[in-house]
Amino acid sequence: MKISTKGRYGLTIMMELALKFGEGPTSLKSIAEKNGLSEHYLEQLIAPLRNAGLVKSIRGAYGGYILSREAGTITAGDIIRVLEGPISPVDFTEEDDPAKRDLWLRIRDSIADVLDSTTLSDLINYKEASHVDNYMFYI
Repeated sequence: MKISTKGRYGLTIMMELALKFGEGPTSLKSIAEKNGLSEHYLEQLIAPLRNAGLVKSIRGAYGGYILSREAGTITAGDIIRVLEGPISPVDFTEEDDPAKRDLWLRIRDSIADVLDSTTLSDLINYKEASHVDNYMFYI
């Protein structure tokens, strides 16, 4: 399974809205400019997210989009499924070998588990683990 630009940019939109949660609406233009993306493409992606109830649109001169609920309650899986469809590495109906079918099911379930256990809050608060110990020497 490969996540397309729809899924990747959709996560970008949602992370930007999560960062601004509680501060009022955010325009797609500002998200596009900040991330070097096409505003027109983001407009195409926001519609299914709105239809799925993940975002709300605010009209007017200072309008834009807001998350429909807190970032900790929206998972990456929610977003990816709306934009990419079902999570599946292969078409299971064509697989007749039980061993391979079981492998594909375990892969699918593992991917779904990671996506469904990662919230927007997790993504916006991510800190890269440092593997280098920082020692301070005083002389």
